[in-house]
Amino acid sequence: MDNTGRINNVIRNMRFGILQRLIQIFVPFLMRTLLIYTLGVEYVGLNSLFVSVLQVLSLAELGVYSAMNYAMYKPVAEKDEKKICALLREYRKYHFYIGLVILIWGLVLIPFLPYLVNKDVPSDINIYVLYILYLSENVLSYWMFTYRGSLFEVHQRKDITSKIHMVLDCVKYILQFIVVILYRNYYAYIIIQVLSVVVYQLVLRQHAKKIYPNYEPVGELDKEDKAIIKQRIKDLVTSKLGAVILTSSDSLIISAFLGLSVLAIYQNYFFLITSVIGCVGMALAGAMASVGNSIVTESRDKVYKDFTNFNFILSWLTSVCTCCFLCLFQPFMEIWMGKDLMLSFSIVILLCIYYYMYEFNQLFNIYKDAAGLWHEDRFRPLITSLTNLTLNIILVQFIGLYGVILSTVLSMLFVGMPWLLHNVFTCLFQRDMKEFLKRMAVYVIVTVAGCTISYFVCKCININPIINLIGRAVVAVTVPSAMYLLIFYKTEECGKMFEIIKKVLKVSPRS
Repeated sequence: MDNTGRINNVIRNMRFGILQRLIQIFVPFLMRTLLIYTLGVEYVGLNSLFVSVLQVLSLAELGVYSAMNYAMYKPVAEKDEKKICALLREYRKYHFYIGLVILIWGLVLIPFLPYLVNKDVPSDINIYVLYILYLSENVLSYWMFTYRGSLFEVHQRKDITSKIHMVLDCVKYILQFIVVILYRNYYAYIIIQVLSVVVYQLVLRQHAKKIYPNYEPVGELDKEDKAIIKQRIKDLVTSKLGAVILTSSDSLIISAFLGLSVLAIYQNYFFLITSVIGCVGMALAGAMASVGNSIVTESRDKVYKDFTNFNFILSWLTSVCTCCFLCLFQPFMEIWMGKDLMLSFSIVILLCIYYYMYEFNQLFNIYKDAAGLWHEDRFRPLITSLTNLTLNIILVQFIGLYGVILSTVLSMLFVGMPWLLHNVFTCLFQRDMKEFLKRMAVYVIVTVAGCTISYFVCKCININPIINLIGRAVVAVTVPSAMYLLIFYKTEECGKMFEIIKKVLKVSPRS
């Protein structure tokens, strides 16, 4: 595939991925608001807790998704249909056993559920019944046709799965709104969520068979290919374990030590952060297959140049978003939830730092996964997450919620990110990273300056809550953007960014 076609695929995938994510932000935001005001904040806390528990159970996936998709890049590029079909069969087999292991682990965990909830369980909720519903949703997603979704990703057509998600999500949320408003029944709310997984899998299978009729899960991989995939999965075990601990431990620790209400308040803030992270993540995921294709077909210098262009765009975007979080979090939360459900400004600052680091971590991980650097990176996520978990357990007992978030920031800053960068530059780019670090230092300085200026300007805006929010948003977007434009306007990366923006506006979704 030529570079123009690859860029067009990236843009199309990004466009629909971001549109899908915007729907997945706005509607769940309304849903979350409805749940808190009709049922209570504890129900949102329960949802956050069980999602985190299921993330731990998803350890059974062991990186199969990444390993199998990586194995498909080359046969897709070479149009080797026989091998792709054999890979699909292997993928399906892995998914059956993953679902079975999750089911067994999930059932074993049932007696320990009371130890994960400190307090605040709603009187009309049986945590065991609710947990079984969440568990069934997770298991069904593996036992049905998820493996066929890999065809869309490796063919750089994630826009198709994005469209399916958008339509079905809208139907699901409409039904959930109805049952919450009319019946105020949380069980019915979750049952609809479970059924939506079944419907999505059936629609995904139908579209995959229609668009890729030549690909069926048949045939057998040779022993060498199986051995390679198994080795990659082994390399991903520690990475998967670390990622799950890192993303789930905070919620589990907060629930166990501080209670469901504190978890729900924390998750109100974190929901907004993860929503933005999700939008950027969808855009980066849209680029994933193209990055993998580029690594296979292009020179290292070309791959590194593309990386620096992506990094510049991400830096600008992340700087603006960080500034918005700093300036808008508290006034927005006061309007949305009221002063009683707000965190301190010091925690807001930590959340902004966490967000800024996480976004760059996403980009580095995209290149690591696309290059298949799992063996070299196998211990980093585990060491990072264990550092975070240890600090969590210690600091939460002394400084509460602040300690939980601080633990995550420290483990990422001093363990995770330096190690990940070293692996990517040493194994993929094969070049010294001093130049890149200097460039990153400049991006950080510009971001800190933009946030500082914006914050003090925003403090002068004091008319009424709504106008204050709008005015602060304008300042938070304008100041860092103006600084980036002023400082980097003549750079090659900035020129490339404007070129991509033009393509985004011009490329047809059907191209």
